[in-house]
Amino acid sequence: MTAKLSGIAASDGIAIAKSYLLVEPDLSFESKNISDADGEINRLSDAIDKSKSDLEMIKENAKKTLGEEEAKVFDAHLMVLSDPDLISSIENAIREEKINVETALQNATDTFITMFEAMEDNPYMQERAADIKDVRKRVLAYLLGVKLPSPATIDEEVIIIAEDLTPSDTAQLNKQFVKAFVTNVGGRTSHSAIMARSLEIPAIVGTKSITENVKDGDMLIVDGLEGEILINPSESELKEYKKKNEEYAELKKEWDRLVNEKTITKDGNHVELAANIGTPKDLIGVKENGAEAVGLYRTEFLYMDSSELPTEEDQYQAYTKVLEGMEGKPVVVRTMDIGGDKELPYLKLPNEMNPFLGYRAIRVSLDKDDIFRTQLRALLRASVHGNLRIMFPMIATLNEFRQAKTIYEEEKEKLTNEGIKVANDIQVGIMIEIPAAAVLADKFAKEVDFFSIGTNDLIQYTMAADRMNERVSYLYQPYNPSILRLVKFVIDSAHKEGKWAGMCGEMAGDQIAVPILLGLGLDEFSMSATSILKTRSFLLELDTNEMVELAEKAVNDCETAEEVIELVNKYTKK
Repeated sequence: MTAKLSGIAASDGIAIAKSYLLVEPDLSFESKNISDADGEINRLSDAIDKSKSDLEMIKENAKKTLGEEEAKVFDAHLMVLSDPDLISSIENAIREEKINVETALQNATDTFITMFEAMEDNPYMQERAADIKDVRKRVLAYLLGVKLPSPATIDEEVIIIAEDLTPSDTAQLNKQFVKAFVTNVGGRTSHSAIMARSLEIPAIVGTKSITENVKDGDMLIVDGLEGEILINPSESELKEYKKKNEEYAELKKEWDRLVNEKTITKDGNHVELAANIGTPKDLIGVKENGAEAVGLYRTEFLYMDSSELPTEEDQYQAYTKVLEGMEGKPVVVRTMDIGGDKELPYLKLPNEMNPFLGYRAIRVSLDKDDIFRTQLRALLRASVHGNLRIMFPMIATLNEFRQAKTIYEEEKEKLTNEGIKVANDIQVGIMIEIPAAAVLADKFAKEVDFFSIGTNDLIQYTMAADRMNERVSYLYQPYNPSILRLVKFVIDSAHKEGKWAGMCGEMAGDQIAVPILLGLGLDEFSMSATSILKTRSFLLELDTNEMVELAEKAVNDCETAEEVIELVNKYTKK
């Protein structure tokens, strides 16, 4: 009988394929005394050879999908496997102490890891400690006969099953083979969910127990439209979902006809539909889905996909590629938003009890202003190649914005004095994601050029509910009247000062939220590129005056999120 599980529908679509468990295997072992040292050394040699072969293949795949620079990390891993000091210390321990290879490997690598980790003033050597840990895990897996999952080596159609997916995991996913993924944890706005929408593959998150209920190789149906997973479905269920998938494909074809059309409402009003991107490669999806702008370029992936801080030139090249690729259409670039769940191994940020409320984003930039200044210089240099807008994230106070703007002006002046051309029409705005900034939006609006409302964080901070925690996911309520009132105040404050207000959180592409946001007067809706055509089609059916009436009732009359949903359904006749 088919088993069913449900979770949070995070990315639309239907996928049918075998499961691939991306979970950490049990690498525990017993320490033993041995009599055949040569046999143990042969086991070591065999495991190292297989590990090298793996890494060579992963490196080649990484070159194709991530680029030459990102693939260099695997060169470091291969160097560890060829290190004569490390290998001889393992072999000597086996011969002299008469211990099994697993124990000798663990002891020898522990010694090197401890030594490298102690070199706090040498980030390069600390990175080598991380390399040794990764390599040890791979060699141990071969010694123990345990499968070590590696998304970069997948060469058949699969559905990834995991506790969660890190940004580096999702960066390795090859869309040709990875047809969907399902996780135990997360919400619609977790980074794995956002990446799934960028990759245009179905995803379901927050199932709580998918890794316990699915075995490697199980046949799965993932319904990203409804948030349901069928495990080992029957023939009739496979037939039913193949038909459903065909119907969804036909609907997508209807949306595709709007790719070169302007976004207008039923009564002829134009609104701007923009795309959120993480790398220059995402421009393909932006163009295929007919975005009118880039409303959020998350520059932190430049930092996360590198083994060291990206240089000014590296950043300049990336920003130029995006600006030129958009051919004069607006590009809103968010400065480095590191911290929270986005860590940099080479930038030793402190461990915090609550990193989402801690040292992150603009707080790091203002503290480490050498990093901030490098990024601003790269952006300013690139500004002549397109329509650049710069946005500071995680702003809580006017003083933070003024401090960031002062650094920006200083770097602009330096470049001008150096004879380097800089565009003179760059807009500088802020992301409204902290309730304190939303409540003070009328004051901010006098000094900024624009607002972009980051609802992913604004909602979790306003509702005091971690958006990654499925246990409190019921409190992640985009339609709660308290959220709508904050959004209304931000938009009204911008308009009062003649400024524009956009939204770059996932709420901007939410089919319940879109009619309300239209009624509230939102100027720019920025979302995952894959949501654009669906939203453009939807807006064609909406009358602006009716949506103004809807928004007023939602903000003033409704008391709960459920009442808001009911009201929207009534107005949009869903």
